[in-house]
Amino acid sequence: MAKAKSVFFCQNCGFESAKWMGQCPGCHEWNSFAEEPRITVKKTPSSGAVRRETPQPKTLSQITISETARMSTGLGELDRVLGGGIVQGSLVLVGGDPGIGKSTILLQMCRNLSEKKKKVLYISGEESLQQIRMRAERMGKFTEHLMILCETNLEDIREAITRVNPEVVIIDSIQTMYNENVTSAPGSVSQVRESTGVLMQIAKGMNISIFIVGHVTKEGVVAGPRVLEHMVDTVLYFEGDRYASYRVLRGVKNRFGSTNEIGVFEMRESGLREVPNPSEYMLEGKPEGASGSVVACTMEGTRPVLLEVQALVCRSNLAFPRRTAAGTDLNRVNLLMAVLEKRAGMGLSSCDAYVNIAGGIRMNEPALDLGIILAVASSMKDVPIDEKTIAFGEVGLSGEVRSVSMAEQRVREAKKLGFDTVILPEVCKKQASKVEGIKLTGVRNVREAIAAIL
Repeated sequence: MAKAKSVFFCQNCGFESAKWMGQCPGCHEWNSFAEEPRITVKKTPSSGAVRRETPQPKTLSQITISETARMSTGLGELDRVLGGGIVQGSLVLVGGDPGIGKSTILLQMCRNLSEKKKKVLYISGEESLQQIRMRAERMGKFTEHLMILCETNLEDIREAITRVNPEVVIIDSIQTMYNENVTSAPGSVSQVRESTGVLMQIAKGMNISIFIVGHVTKEGVVAGPRVLEHMVDTVLYFEGDRYASYRVLRGVKNRFGSTNEIGVFEMRESGLREVPNPSEYMLEGKPEGASGSVVACTMEGTRPVLLEVQALVCRSNLAFPRRTAAGTDLNRVNLLMAVLEKRAGMGLSSCDAYVNIAGGIRMNEPALDLGIILAVASSMKDVPIDEKTIAFGEVGLSGEVRSVSMAEQRVREAKKLGFDTVILPEVCKKQASKVEGIKLTGVRNVREAIAAIL
């Protein structure tokens, strides 16, 4: 009897191999390979088949462009991340840690759409109808335009979608769905990939917007093959500490809008509440008269966000001083501290240093460099920085303060929140001078920046 052909898939990234391997060459994860049957497609004989017409290529001038119709979700922050609303026929992947609020925000979106008399179908493979009803009662009243289905078989789901013909479909979650043509277990690499392919055909063929909920791995990426993110139109990630009240929805990929937008929400008993001004929210509880604290400005898409950068520098009794960074890249912090020691003459080699972005949010924009530099210098000298001062700018290895984009928008946001002094790169001062009523201090290097505030 012939042995059934099988292949080995990496459960982390989807790398395919003919034999088992201890370490995945794609993602370098250990013991992540699992054996699954090879998927074969039966070829039908071509005799008697109707020959279809071959599509002809077109020039760019022959292609007409129509304005993409968008459907508002009723949540302004979600619309911002989606690029202005839901695009018909789009496939959206929503990922995040367990309990972060993925199902909650999608159920709130369904509630808003059903109130606008949009036909919505919520398909759950993890919760029962009673559990969804209990969660929905905390959010408010739902209309009859929202329908719930608990099913994991994709063929049954396809029939239900064809029969109901909704405008929006929610799949919660893709790891619980299974295709009868694939023999592997639900949640495996093959099942996730093939199930997403079927849903993509439904979305494009029937012009239905489909939202897919995806589980994430310990590294914070959607579980399953990496090709899953390439197949969908939009990828959204929920970030934030599940034990804190705030949530950040970030667009990682978007074929219909910007990929740098974020939406900020606050988790409450009745669901997620939008935070229209995240800068004000992030600066709540800022200490007064404390050294090592400065407000910096970073850009998330077209939105400037002000946040507090905290630093604590103290003498170390260890042979190798400890360096810790929360909310930003540790390697970047080490680089900036080396710049301070070489270009500003600060003896930081014998000190422990701890850098934190208050509020738990994670930012890696280079414009945060000047804020980190000033916070470390303030803590080292134990001199507080004026509470009405903000700083932004990229710092190079020579100690120079380099320009950043959208300086005018950053200064306008600072003025709106009541700040009266801005420390910024000298080359950005001319652009930001259009904003009146706020003092601009241009600096060329880290020495000038430290001298301006200490």
